[in-house]
Amino acid sequence: MALERKLIDDCVHCGFCLPACPTYRSWGNEMDSPRGRIYLMRGLLEREIPLSDTVVRHFDRCLGCMACVTACPSGVKYDALIEGARSEIEASHARPRFERWLRALLFALLPYRRRLTALMAVSWLYQRLGLRYLVQRSGILRRLAPRLAPLEALLPRVTLRHFFGRVRARGGAARPVRARVALLPGCVQGAFFPEVNAATVRVLNAEGCDVVVPKGLGCCGALSLHVGREREAQALARRAIAALEAQNVDAIVVNAAGCGSTMKEWGRLLRDDPAWSQRAAALAARVKDVSELLVELGPRAPRHPLRARAAFHDPCHLAHAQRIRSQPRALLRAIPELELLEVEGGDECCGSAGVYNLLMPESAELIGRRKAEQIGALAPELLISANPGCTLQIQKCLRAQGLALGALHPIEALDASIRGVELARR
Repeated sequence: MALERKLIDDCVHCGFCLPACPTYRSWGNEMDSPRGRIYLMRGLLEREIPLSDTVVRHFDRCLGCMACVTACPSGVKYDALIEGARSEIEASHARPRFERWLRALLFALLPYRRRLTALMAVSWLYQRLGLRYLVQRSGILRRLAPRLAPLEALLPRVTLRHFFGRVRARGGAARPVRARVALLPGCVQGAFFPEVNAATVRVLNAEGCDVVVPKGLGCCGALSLHVGREREAQALARRAIAALEAQNVDAIVVNAAGCGSTMKEWGRLLRDDPAWSQRAAALAARVKDVSELLVELGPRAPRHPLRARAAFHDPCHLAHAQRIRSQPRALLRAIPELELLEVEGGDECCGSAGVYNLLMPESAELIGRRKAEQIGALAPELLISANPGCTLQIQKCLRAQGLALGALHPIEALDASIRGVELARR
């Protein structure tokens, strides 16, 4: 996925993207804005500037949050541009040894749910023995391995549900059946938040959908694509497409924003592969966020009251990449007695952005601190967000400010309302 001159030339340098860009807000540096990065792309394409460490750093600092795409009046496809730039960097730039090691470690783990589950088992022991308390209290990891400290800080509290919460295919839809759908269980979602998948299946069943979880369905390629590992993303996408093609379903349901935005762009990811391009585009057309599908179907199951003040965070790849904003709010506002609080600058990135908070921890912490302050100002009882990375990042930043706030996916709140049970807050 190379840089495309036509896409670069679409930018008229108006500057509307600047106030929407979290990294520009952090530093006020033109080269850390979408417009500045497009200048760099043009310079690289025309061979006027070399691909130096400094230039790479400016691209690495980009969250890929796509807030600039929403703000741009000229329709510049910055998402395609930054993916192309990162693909070029990964193919031709030699990163420092530790940076290569860290990225290799992350991508040996994150796209593989079984490996993540093994990590959770180690984390459970680490927490049960009190080692986490000692490590965090002493600050030893921050001193000895500062780049690994953000990964440790993001780990959720591990319980037995992480090992016995595997989602399974389930018919059982309330009759008459309105749709047959396939569910992507996800990598991080499936390992860290198995209860989200379980709630998704229950809600879909209650609303008249038979659900299948295809055997062998793994990573969609989202995390790899976001950092420029294009070939890896393509290979993962092909495997997922092959697993989903075998299913006769009306829609492919996703409950993680980053996965959904990538799957909807599978056609572009594989456009140069004649054996897969049409297959990818056809399948991508059936991908829907779970809130998107439920609003299209309309409510059937009765809702019971949930008494809570909940702050809603818009994941970037839901609000900006997929332009899905009203649907999760509609589902939540239909729950009696749930008070939904709008966060100031609610659609600004929290700093998670795939693996950004692990690769750019200082920038992610600065951005996350702003988000935590905005949420804390509302004094909510609950955080609701539709992306696992956002949930982990925001809770980490809230803890750093001394705030302990339970978090749920919108589908978990809806599930509790339909079943008439108390909210189970993490």
